[in-house]
Amino acid sequence: MRGMILAAGRGERMGALTDATPKPLLKIGHHYLIEYAIAQCQRAGITELVINLAYHGDQIKAALGDGSRYGVDIAYSFEAERLETGGGIVNALSLLGDQPFVVLSSDVVSAYDLNRLPALRDKLGHLVLVDNPSFHREGDFGLAEGRLSMTATPKYTFGNISVLHPILFNGCEPVRFPLRDILIKAITAQKITGELYQGAWYNVGNPSQLAEVQILASPDSLATS
Repeated sequence: MRGMILAAGRGERMGALTDATPKPLLKIGHHYLIEYAIAQCQRAGITELVINLAYHGDQIKAALGDGSRYGVDIAYSFEAERLETGGGIVNALSLLGDQPFVVLSSDVVSAYDLNRLPALRDKLGHLVLVDNPSFHREGDFGLAEGRLSMTATPKYTFGNISVLHPILFNGCEPVRFPLRDILIKAITAQKITGELYQGAWYNVGNPSQLAEVQILASPDSLATS
């Protein structure tokens, strides 16, 4: 199974921290933020990775190289202008192949074991949900008998950890659109399963969240080897 790490965003909410540095290269401890996602994949045996690049993408490629020092092989998907999560995945499909692939965000740090992700069989995707954080109280999706639902309650927050089948993107063009647009259609067709994860999970979207991870994250949840 291959993995994709989303790393093309501008990181506007980081303010001056990302004026000259892409958010994936901000540091937590001694490591780049994106290195935690790389390590999470490597620990699960996912060693063929695709990283999409836009804002200061040259810096990310220069910092990570071909991935050999992490025990992985990194290919890069370049975007002339940021294509959002959905368009970014579509743009990278030729590098991801015709089998299901894992998708992570470079700004999420989690202890979730990717080995837990199920085989999709007749489904188009599986999403990992988390309890709603303070900045997203309304949540995204409900769960009903292991399937994602737009109507079931309570709603939980999509933790930006998933395994997706390339068929999910049939008919899509590499233009700017959010992944949520495609997910809603598949959820309505009962083609997306999900689970609630309540372990260590940190979203790093602004300077205060970056500081929180520095203080609260345990060594185990931030392990990079």
